[in-house]
Amino acid sequence: MTTAPLPGRPPVTDLATWQAARDELLAREKAHTREGDAIAAARRRLPMVEFDGTAEVVGPDGPVPFLELFQGRDELVVYKHMWYDGAPHQGQCEGCTTTAWHLKDAVYLNARGVSFAVVTTGRWEEVAAFVAFMGYTQPWYSVRDAPAPIGDSMGFLTCYLRDGDRTFLTYSTTGRGNERVNASMGLLDLTPYGRGEAWEDNPEGRPKGRDACWTWRSDAEGVPTWGPTSRPVPQWTRPGATPVDTLGRNGHCH
Repeated sequence: MTTAPLPGRPPVTDLATWQAARDELLAREKAHTREGDAIAAARRRLPMVEFDGTAEVVGPDGPVPFLELFQGRDELVVYKHMWYDGAPHQGQCEGCTTTAWHLKDAVYLNARGVSFAVVTTGRWEEVAAFVAFMGYTQPWYSVRDAPAPIGDSMGFLTCYLRDGDRTFLTYSTTGRGNERVNASMGLLDLTPYGRGEAWEDNPEGRPKGRDACWTWRSDAEGVPTWGPTSRPVPQWTRPGATPVDTLGRNGHCH
């Protein structure tokens, strides 16, 4: 079988030349890793904010204090999932769906003494149906009526610390800061064609990039689209996911 030449492919060279170029890039990668370690060290030195951990959130067992999310552990990582009231499953946030899908099992975090949960501002009855459809096993809670820093802005990764019955906010990030959960983005960054997004600095002749997050929604045929026939991509692997003709909400998020 013959195939068409790949557009803008990397130049072909011998192994020794490739290795020399790879070693040169490796030096930069190591420097990047060391800088990341230095930033993580600074992150661990941030101050923290105490808040009321008895504030109620709603989960499968009804209202519980936020302290329950720690599950007896001292540290907690929370993903704050955006929510559109009354929207069908395919109308929920594609970015948040992608993020939550990448961390379906927190067993290693638990082994390290860290609990994980997803919170959202949706009404629990809607959230519970979505969680069941997606097949999520990590704990979810509605923080619809909870005060900050529990029920504030969604779309964030947030870290908390517990000291007995006292609870503290230690760190929060959003946007590309959430990518540390989404391993697929890191893997795409290793490939010759990258993420396929317009903002990337690509060599001349490579395929033109598209809007950020353009692959996060697709139709039943797997064609990326943000139209009314789309679902967040992870939903198409779920039993019962069918073609749709309405997004169920106006606009979209990135």
